[in-house]
Amino acid sequence: MADNNFHVAMYPWFALGHLTSYLHISNKLAERGHTISFLMPRNTISKLEHFNLHPDRISFIPITIPDVDGLPHGSETTADLPFSLHSLLMTAMDLTEPIIENSLRELRPHMVFFDFTYWLPALASRYGIKALHYCTISPATVGYLISPERKLHEKPLTEDDLLYPPPGFPPSSIKLQPHEARGLATSTLKDYGKDISFMERQLISLTSCDAIIFKTSREMEGPYCDYLEKQMRKQVFLAGPVLPDPPTSTLEEKWVTWLGGFKPKTVIFCAFGSECILKSNQFKELLLGFELTGMPFLAALKPPIGAETMQSALPEGFSQRIKGRGVVEGDWVQQQLILSHPSVGCFVTHCGSGSLTEAMVNDCQLVLLPHAGDQFINARIMSGDLKVGIEVEKSEEDGLFTREAVSEAVRTVIDSESELGHIVRKNHAQWREFLLSQGLENSYVDDLVQKLHSLLKS
Repeated sequence: MADNNFHVAMYPWFALGHLTSYLHISNKLAERGHTISFLMPRNTISKLEHFNLHPDRISFIPITIPDVDGLPHGSETTADLPFSLHSLLMTAMDLTEPIIENSLRELRPHMVFFDFTYWLPALASRYGIKALHYCTISPATVGYLISPERKLHEKPLTEDDLLYPPPGFPPSSIKLQPHEARGLATSTLKDYGKDISFMERQLISLTSCDAIIFKTSREMEGPYCDYLEKQMRKQVFLAGPVLPDPPTSTLEEKWVTWLGGFKPKTVIFCAFGSECILKSNQFKELLLGFELTGMPFLAALKPPIGAETMQSALPEGFSQRIKGRGVVEGDWVQQQLILSHPSVGCFVTHCGSGSLTEAMVNDCQLVLLPHAGDQFINARIMSGDLKVGIEVEKSEEDGLFTREAVSEAVRTVIDSESELGHIVRKNHAQWREFLLSQGLENSYVDDLVQKLHSLLKS
């Protein structure tokens, strides 16, 4: 490393949100002259190539997915599968261990960034490679769920455990509802891959790595980072917000035309990502809630569970009633470009970390409707700790929401007469200014690079 540049291999979980998040940090490192070898499913490369801003320094290494009984042929990412089959994809990813070993032996990177492949630290250490857990979920989520204070080696997590944070957890607004705690307790115990639970996988990954990196800033989540560093007895590095670079593409003409037909800050935009699929009754309540606001809206959603087509899933008479002011789109949309359009005034999100980052640097106000996993904790941080969004009210026991609750949250966040709406809009504006402040991101990434250099010398 005479030229002071290092070589990083990337091997994230095969979910589009994880892959794009790793590609964002790859771009930041490549911009500083470092070399990236990105190990990725073969046919997924073409879907993400346009995010590679430094093809001279970022190389995609194609990985062939091993066959696993029950895994549909050609499946490469979680977007190709229903949630019930994600564990089989994880099994397939674990079976790539010999392939990854060969790649690391040939590439000889200085370090490897990983998340769900719990076997990678042991493999990397055999070749003198540092293994860094680059975590796409927040330090608050990791601390709340996986803190050693939970004594997870002694007993499994229960619903009652998760209703409250661990004893030494920093003061916060994070509190789970019974249905959320129940779902998380159940999912952490289920096999995620062959003969290993999701919780075991995460515990091994976090405790066997050389350091943990979070995509956040000390200003936003400092106490959670300090808590984790103490509890995990690991160095915790921060990469800063790692904002996605401005898109090189332009917004599709059909959306330019449609959005251009409305006044500034009047359109509701709703997008729940590639993997969030609602039940039919909740899908209808969400759309009827948008109708109830009287505002124009664009909802980019997957058809609900059990629906063969989007049209068949819509509420009766809905298409006629919202004609000219509402669109329900089942295909992928250019979220980043739509969020920045002047007509969009409100963003209804499932609280995935990537979507929240994109929303925080735009003017549109946040309505939070978490669906699963770490999204619940993300929503509490946004609505409680930072007070930059309003969460849709749900039933505590079953998690169901009504059209009235959806409409109320949207109206509150944009209502100039609402005191809560005023607080949220003011806080959002302040955090947006902070995230976009000159030099913030560069200082975090530069500091991360220095810490990685120090780690390599240790």
